[in-house]
Amino acid sequence: MRACAGWAVRGAAALLTAGGLGHTLWTGITEPGTALAFAALVTVGELARRDHPDQDRRPAPLGSAGALAYALLGRDAGEPTHHGVLQVVAVVVAAALAGTVPHIARGHGPALDHVARRVLAVAFAAACFQPLHGSGRLTHRIGQGPYLVLFLVLLLGLTALCDAVLAAALAGARTGWPYGPLLRDELRAQLGIGPAICATGVVMALGVAVAGLWALPVFSVPLLLTQLSFHRVDAVRTTYRQTITSLARATEIAGCTAPGHARRVAALSCAVGRELGLSERELTVLEYAALMHDIGQLSLVDPVPGGATAELPPDEARRIAGLGGEVARQTGVPAEVAVIVERQADPYREQPVAARIVRAVNAYDDLAGAGRHPGGPLAALERLRLGTGHDYQPEVVECLARVLARGGRGRVVPVPPG
Repeated sequence: MRACAGWAVRGAAALLTAGGLGHTLWTGITEPGTALAFAALVTVGELARRDHPDQDRRPAPLGSAGALAYALLGRDAGEPTHHGVLQVVAVVVAAALAGTVPHIARGHGPALDHVARRVLAVAFAAACFQPLHGSGRLTHRIGQGPYLVLFLVLLLGLTALCDAVLAAALAGARTGWPYGPLLRDELRAQLGIGPAICATGVVMALGVAVAGLWALPVFSVPLLLTQLSFHRVDAVRTTYRQTITSLARATEIAGCTAPGHARRVAALSCAVGRELGLSERELTVLEYAALMHDIGQLSLVDPVPGGATAELPPDEARRIAGLGGEVARQTGVPAEVAVIVERQADPYREQPVAARIVRAVNAYDDLAGAGRHPGGPLAALERLRLGTGHDYQPEVVECLARVLARGGRGRVVPVPPG
């Protein structure tokens, strides 16, 4: 069902794109100067986009604002415009493709789902505005004053909601994760740079309506500066994550844990967290805690054999977890990360959800990895099920089983190293 929803979204975007390009080529471009100016703005916005593997969450802000402004454009220097919905789609798609050529050459082209979202969101905004403006009903009912501004803001709010719904549907089809948490995360993501994109789109449309196309570069500068600021913040976050990953590898370099153990636990913990419906922020905290969950072993005089803490006596496991929490605090990570690290060995009913996840996933990797359990991954998972009375939360273990089953196409398999 989810896969069908994903194909339906992509198919609708493909039909709109084909229809827009075909109609525009057949009938010609209405008001080519205006179309060229907005196409140039969208292209510059795509060129300014920073290459990143997670393209669905990182659209080009300036390009998005320019596309929305063209969809909501009703006048140019006081003169009414006559481009329709299909031309909006054609101009935006052509300009976006032109702006992504350098990114494609570097191997960082936009994902298909991102392109589908852009087409459908812009088409939605244009379909809600252009027919009303072209027929004169919009001007007759609300005029050109503050009510028009309010209408445009509400329309862009609905467009942002539409984009979030589409993004959650596509992510659910791609990953199989629960739709509710995905939609919640997408709505939260819209609260980042989304309001700036919507506000700039409205201001651009209204500015061009009064001052003409010269308003475009003027109103583009603030959003371009905002985009550069987001790039700097993103660079800081990337460096922070790399630092934590390097700290996590210290246990491997010291021979305390098996190679790739921390990364496997972190990846599988995040997958289980998504299955349980954790938010993006909670998943980030969970990832950091999972990466650092064994860092307490660096304080031991005698390393744990094989680095496997799952089969240690409870008191020894809690002592190592407490040492890990102290080490984590000294590294400057958020306090909640240190709490999860130091409480991962507590009885699960006393733990926060993230600590329950890390504890179960760590035990699974300890038992299933490197042939330490004679029965393999399936027997390791059954061992966790037998411990749900005291050691592991049943819901976490069952979510882990579902994640592993999906990863192995119906078979329970270990997460590969690396």
